[in-house]
Amino acid sequence: MFKQKKVGIMGTGAIAEVMAGTIKRMKNVKCYGVASRDEERARAFAQKYGMKTAYTSYEEMALDEKLDLIYIATPHSEHYNNMKLCIENGRNILCEKAFTVNAKQAEEILRLAREKGVFVAEAMWTRYMPMLTTIKGILSSGIIGEPVMLAANLGYAISHKQRLTDPALAGGALLDLGVYTINFALMMFGKDIEKVESSCRMTDTGVDAAHSITMTFRDGRMAVLNSTMDGISDRRGVIYGSKGYIVVENINNFESATVYDAGHQAGKPVKAPKQITGYEYEVASCLSAIEKGQSECWEMPHEEIVRVMKLMDGLRESWGLQYPCEKEADMQDGGE
Repeated sequence: MFKQKKVGIMGTGAIAEVMAGTIKRMKNVKCYGVASRDEERARAFAQKYGMKTAYTSYEEMALDEKLDLIYIATPHSEHYNNMKLCIENGRNILCEKAFTVNAKQAEEILRLAREKGVFVAEAMWTRYMPMLTTIKGILSSGIIGEPVMLAANLGYAISHKQRLTDPALAGGALLDLGVYTINFALMMFGKDIEKVESSCRMTDTGVDAAHSITMTFRDGRMAVLNSTMDGISDRRGVIYGSKGYIVVENINNFESATVYDAGHQAGKPVKAPKQITGYEYEVASCLSAIEKGQSECWEMPHEEIVRVMKLMDGLRESWGLQYPCEKEADMQDGGE
């Protein structure tokens, strides 16, 4: 267990609320302060969660040397600039997924972090959950024979949220939901992908509302991944093998894994251990790594962060989906 640590939260949205409530119940972690562009919101948030400090700006938080870790919970479009600010001031970071808008931004952030000797991690929470080790153990045991295919889906009726339909905020189902199905496929079948095919349906605002992705791996395994922000799905992941299959309930926060044999008879479900919210695992991993002087978490190494971003870049390119900040960057590059 790591020694007492102080965490700051950048942003005051719904996910920041969950994290604040989680940290409040963790041992050896203090939710020290919160930063918002709106000073009143920061003060109200700090009071609600018993925080000592309500920073009047992101810059003020980044300058506070008392913080062991800053959790970034702002919209996708802001992650790059927020992380850059923190790194330049020597602050360690846990940034919400999707890590950045694209792989170019991710690589730049990680390069800067190496130069400054700053710890950086992505808050892809399923990567840190102990239930992941259990699921992978079941898979590698051979109980379903040779794994040949998986299917995963994630859908929520959340298209009414402005941040998800606004291209300027890097909205769309891919960066918010598809990132989970992609990570599930990589966690189960590895990284040796031969081919990626996909289709998507766009919103009137020009971001993806729903998409379907098919990955073919060099060993012949396939992954079929579906996401939508227009409707509610069962959130299941199913791994098919030559002797049976594994049904994982809720790929967004693993609840249980059940093995079915060739006759479709279910075994006893293996349930996930009790948790605060599930966010505690990523926080604990980051603080343990920081205490050991490490620059990344083994559960979600920097190489894997970039790999996922490159996969999503390729998908968006095939859909013709480019965010305004990317268009601006292209224009600037073209003018140099």
